[in-house]
Amino acid sequence: MNKLVFHLLCLLLIAVAVCSCSTNQASAADLAEVKRQLESEQTLQPHTPFAPREFDPYLNGRWIGQAVSYGCYRQGQAPGVKGPNKAEILQDLQIIQRHWNLIRVYNADDDTQRILEVIHENKLPLKVMLGIWLENESNQPQAKASNIANILRGIELANAYPELIAAVNVGNETQVYWSGHRLDSKLLIKYLRTVRAHSNVPVTTADDYNFWNKTESLQVAEEIDFIVVHIYPLWNGKSLDNAIVWLDQTFREVQGVHPEKLVVLGEIGWATDYDPSKTGDGEQGTLIKTEVGLEAQERFLLALDGWVHNNQIVTFLFEAFDEPWKGGGEYTAAIEIEKNWGVFYVNRTPKMSFTSYLAKKER
Repeated sequence: MNKLVFHLLCLLLIAVAVCSCSTNQASAADLAEVKRQLESEQTLQPHTPFAPREFDPYLNGRWIGQAVSYGCYRQGQAPGVKGPNKAEILQDLQIIQRHWNLIRVYNADDDTQRILEVIHENKLPLKVMLGIWLENESNQPQAKASNIANILRGIELANAYPELIAAVNVGNETQVYWSGHRLDSKLLIKYLRTVRAHSNVPVTTADDYNFWNKTESLQVAEEIDFIVVHIYPLWNGKSLDNAIVWLDQTFREVQGVHPEKLVVLGEIGWATDYDPSKTGDGEQGTLIKTEVGLEAQERFLLALDGWVHNNQIVTFLFEAFDEPWKGGGEYTAAIEIEKNWGVFYVNRTPKMSFTSYLAKKER
C-alpha cells in the first residue's frame, strides 16, 4: 500500500510539472505571436462590443484612491542603468504603505518586476497601476523594439500578478502636442488593443489635460477602460491660492468631454526647488509664476487633500521620493525642478512639508 501511494504521488508530481511546463510554453508561444503582430504593419481589430473593465481602487473594502507615484531610483541609480535591490525596494514600500496603498510605476521592466515580487513575497497591502513606457518611433527602429519589449513584459507581469495590478497604463504623455515622445494615435491604439486583448485587468493611457480636453482625444478614449489625466497648477503658472480652483475647473472640463468615462488624476504635485533663471527653455523660470519651496508644498498638500476627500477622485500624488537621475542626470544642478517633486528626500527622510502636512491633517 505504501509503495502504491508513493508511485501515485510521483505520478501526480510529474503531471503537475508537465502541466506547468506546457503552460509556460503556451505563454511563450502566445507572446511570440504577439511580438510578430506588433512588428508587422497589420492593424489589430477592436473587440466589439467594447466590454469595459472596472477600475477597482479598493483594498479589503476600503477606498485607496489617495495614491502616489513611485520612482524607485536612488543616488547612483537610473532606469536602464542600475536599479534598486529588493532590500531597498522593501524599505521604500514599507515607508509608502504607512501613507498610501495604491502606487503608480512607469514601466514594465526588471525594476518593476522586483517591486511586484517584493509586494507579493512580503504580503504588503499595496496595489499597483503598472506602466508601459512608450517612445516616439519615427525613424527610430530601436524605439520600436524597446516599445514592443515593454508591451510584452507588461502583458507578462499583468498576467503574473493579477491580484496586485489594479490597471495597466500604456504610454505616458504620448499624445499631447508638447510631448518629446509623441506617438501616432493609430499606433497607440494598436498597442492599447494588444495589451487589452492579452490581459484581464483594466487598461488605460495617461496624458496631459491639454490632450484630454479636446475632441481629438475621443478616438483614444474609446479604446480604454478609464482616463488618466495629468494636471499641474504649478507648471501652468497658477498661484497657490488659485491652484485647487483651477484644478477643479480643469478636471471638470475633461469630465465634460468624456462624460461616460471614469477620470483618474494620474499626476499632480508641487515641487520644492527649481531654477528661476531658466527662462529660455520654455520651462521653470518661464512657466512657473508662483512660490516654490517646502512651505508652498505643505500648503498645496493640505488643499489637495481636502479636494480629494470631498470629491472621492482617485489621485496619484507626484511623487513619493525625489529622483536625482532626472533633469539632465545625477550630476546636474540639484535645483533642477525635475529632481524635486518628492515628499521624501532621496535619502528617504520626509521633507518638513510632508511631516507638517500630516500633523495638521490629523488635527
